[in-house]
Amino acid sequence: MSEVKIFRVKGTLVQQNHKTPFVKELRSTTAEAALERVYTDFGSQHKVTRVHIKVESIEEIKPEEAKNPLIRQLSED
Repeated sequence: MSEVKIFRVKGTLVQQNHKTPFVKELRSTTAEAALERVYTDFGSQHKVTRVHIKVESIEEIKPEEAKNPLIRQLSED
C-alpha cells in the first residue's frame, strides 16, 4: 500500500463575474489524486466545471505545517 501524504492545493475558482482564491489541504497518496479530489469537491459543492477551477500549485507538506486541525490530528496516528 502507498503511504498517505498531505498536499496543499492553491488556486482560483472562477464563477460568473468574480474570482475566488482558495487553499485546500488534503490527505492523498499522490498529487494527481489530490487534484482529482479538488475537482470533484468544488464541482459538487459549487456546481462548477473543471475549466472554472484554476490550480496554481500543488505541494506536499509536513503534518505539522497543516493549518487544518482535522488533517493534523489524522496525521498523528
